[in-house]
Amino acid sequence: MRGLRLFVRPIEPADATEVHAFLERQSHAGTTPAWGLLGKLLGEIVVIVSLDLSGDAVRIEDLVVARDLRKKRIGKAMMREVEQLAAKMDRNRIVVEDVRDAQEFFRRVGFHSEGERWVRVVS
Repeated sequence: MRGLRLFVRPIEPADATEVHAFLERQSHAGTTPAWGLLGKLLGEIVVIVSLDLSGDAVRIEDLVVARDLRKKRIGKAMMREVEQLAAKMDRNRIVVEDVRDAQEFFRRVGFHSEGERWVRVVS
């Protein structure tokens, strides 16, 4: 995806149909996130991160990258956006409770394990 820029913005209520269709195409069971960010390339959704902003940290509830675009640094770009959001909101940590099979990804983008959860300190 060299030369293309990921356009990231908050998920809005009007995006519900498009977000639901993206999640279905990715065979991802779940509902449209109550709050989160979506990333687009060439006008198409390629990544969605569901966030919980309550408490003292930004919590990542789910991260879905288009299957055919994984390993293209899209997830990493979205994590930079989440970090910037956390910094703007004066949250010093990003927390992921359930990493499933994505432990290596979260390790590569700066998270460390604290028992069952993974944490990244925002600088």
